[in-house]
Amino acid sequence: MKIRNIAIIAHVDHGKTTLVDQMLRQAGAFRVNQQVADRVMDSNPLERERGITILSKNTSVRWGDVKINIVDTPGHADFGGEVERILRMVDGVLLLVDAAEGPMPQTRFVTRKALELGLQPIIAINKIDRSDAEPLRVHDEVLGLLIDLDASHQQLEAPFFYTSSRAGTATAELETPGTDLSVLFDAIVNHVPAPTGSDDAPFQMLISTLDHSTYLGRLGIGRVERGRVRVGDPVALLPLGEPGPLPDDETVERSKIVKLFTFDGLSRVEIEEGEAGDIVVVSGFDGIEIGKTLVDPEHLDRLEGIAVEEPTISVDIMVNNSPFAGREGKFVTSRQVRDRLFKELERNVALGVQETEVPDTQAVSGRGELHLAILMETMRREGYEFQVSRPRVITREGPNGERLEPYEELMIDVPEEYLGVVMERLGPRRAEMMEMRNPGQGQVRVSFKVPARGLFGYRSEFLTDTRGMGMIHHRFLEYGPWAGPLSGRKRGVLVADREGTVVAFALGNLQERGQMFVAPGDRVYEGMIVGESARPGDMDVNVSKEKKLTNMRTTATDENVVLEAPREITLEYGLEYIEEDELIEITPENIRLRKRVLQAVERRKVARAAARVVGVS
Repeated sequence: MKIRNIAIIAHVDHGKTTLVDQMLRQAGAFRVNQQVADRVMDSNPLERERGITILSKNTSVRWGDVKINIVDTPGHADFGGEVERILRMVDGVLLLVDAAEGPMPQTRFVTRKALELGLQPIIAINKIDRSDAEPLRVHDEVLGLLIDLDASHQQLEAPFFYTSSRAGTATAELETPGTDLSVLFDAIVNHVPAPTGSDDAPFQMLISTLDHSTYLGRLGIGRVERGRVRVGDPVALLPLGEPGPLPDDETVERSKIVKLFTFDGLSRVEIEEGEAGDIVVVSGFDGIEIGKTLVDPEHLDRLEGIAVEEPTISVDIMVNNSPFAGREGKFVTSRQVRDRLFKELERNVALGVQETEVPDTQAVSGRGELHLAILMETMRREGYEFQVSRPRVITREGPNGERLEPYEELMIDVPEEYLGVVMERLGPRRAEMMEMRNPGQGQVRVSFKVPARGLFGYRSEFLTDTRGMGMIHHRFLEYGPWAGPLSGRKRGVLVADREGTVVAFALGNLQERGQMFVAPGDRVYEGMIVGESARPGDMDVNVSKEKKLTNMRTTATDENVVLEAPREITLEYGLEYIEEDELIEITPENIRLRKRVLQAVERRKVARAAARVVGVS
C-alpha cells in the first residue's frame, strides 16, 4: 500500500480545520447523504465552544491508490507542544497562510520546527476569496520566511497553491480559478516523500500520542518506523533514554499486541497487521507513554525521544479551603487534585507538575495562560474543585549568573487611530518595538519584544482600548535579561466583609464606587472579591445590606433600583486580573475571586508586617 503522512499546520483561525473538512468530503470519506457538522475534526466540546483546535488528531483519506494520513494540529502558540510531538509522525507539512494576514507568530514557530526535522513543505495561501486578500504579497512574505528559517534548497522549491477552505477549491495559478482540491491532493502524492522504513526490518515504532479505551485501557498512537506488527506479536516497550541499543542494566516491559487499529476517514478501523510508514494504534501495555519506543524483543534499539520546548509560565494549584469548599465539586481533596494533575502529564508533554513545600499545593507550568486555563476548565467540567494563584514566569540563570526571564514576540494589528494608546500602554510593560508596517486600509501591524510577565492582564486592556477592533498574537521568543519591576493593577477591589446573599439594594449604592462582579442572589463570604473599585486600594463592603423597613409608605421612600450588568469572570480573565495576595476559586458551578487571607483584620496585620519588612530593607 502506498502511504503519505502529512501534518497541516497554520496560525490560529487561518482555515486549517475547514480545509480538512473539504479534503474529507472530496476524497469520499463521507456518504453522499451523510450529515456532518462543520469543523468535524474539532470534536472536543471546548474546541467547538472557543472555535480553536486544542488537541492534535489523526484522520486519513484515499486518493487513487494512495493512503494519505493527515494530522490536524492546533494553531495557537500555547499548544505548540501538541505540534512538536506529532511532527515526528509525518514526512511533510501542508502550511496554510491567510491571504490577507500573511505569516503570523505561530506560523514562524511551527514552520521552524518542521524545517528543522527536514520535512518537505507544501504552501497553501488560503482565503483568497477575502475582500482584502493580497495573495501575491503573502507569497513573497512566505518565501522570505523560509529563507529566514534557513530552509534547504529542496524545501525552498515547495509548491505554492491558492485555496479557499470554505469553497473547497485550490489552484496553482491565480488566473485559473480552482474547482476542487484535486491539484492539492496530487501535490501531496507527488511532493511528500513516501516513508523510508523497510517492511522486512525488525519492528520499531515511536509513541507520539496517547488515548484511552474503556475496554482496552491505554492506547498508544504512532508511526511504524520499520518492519511489520501483527496482533499477538510479542513486543518490548523501551523506557525513555538516549537513542541507540539499550544498555544491559535497563529493564523493559514485554507484552503482546492485543489489538491493532488504523485510521480510515473519521473512523478507527481494527486491522490484523500494520506496515512500515503507516500510523497505527496499539493496545496491550500498561506503562505506555509518549516518547517511548516499541520494538521487536530481539532487537532492543531505542528511537530518539520527543523533545518539546520548556514551559515559561507557572501557577500554584491547591485544595479549596474557602468557606464554600466541598459544596459544588465531586473531587475536592488534595489527593484527588494531585492525582489528576499528574495524570495529565501522560498526554500533555508541554506541561510540568512539581510538588512544593506548601502542603496540598502543586506548581503547574505551561506554555501560556490559555494552555493552563484549558487544563483548569477541563478539570472543572470533570467535577474537580480547587484554587489557583496568580501566574508567574519561570526564570533561568544566565552563563554569568545573571537572572533571565522569558520574552514574547507580540504582534498587534490595530486601526491607526488606536495606535497611540496601544504604544502608551505597552511602554510601562517594558515592550520594545521591533517592526512597524502599514499594509493599508487604515490598519497598522506592529511587532514588539516584551517580557512575558508584561503581558499579564494586557489582553483585556487591549480590547477595551481598541474598542474590540484590534487583534493580538504572541509566542515565546527567547530568554533575556530581567527587565526590572513592572507596574501592576492600578485599581483596587471591593471585598465582601461578611458571609451572606447579595441584595440589589446594596449593589445599587455600591455600583457608583466601581464595577461589580456579582449579581443579586449570589452567595458571598468574607474575603471574596465582589467588584473592582474605581480608585487604588481595596475596600471592604457589605453587599448583603438590606433596606430597613419603616411605617412610611410613600413613593419617595421606594426607589426603583437599576443595576448594571456584572462583569463576567472567566478563567482567562481571572488569571490576568488577580494579584499576588489573591486566588481564583474554581468549582464546577462557579469561578470566584478571593483574597488569600479572608479576614479583614488579618489582612491589615499582614500589610503592616510587609510594610515593616520593606522599611527595614
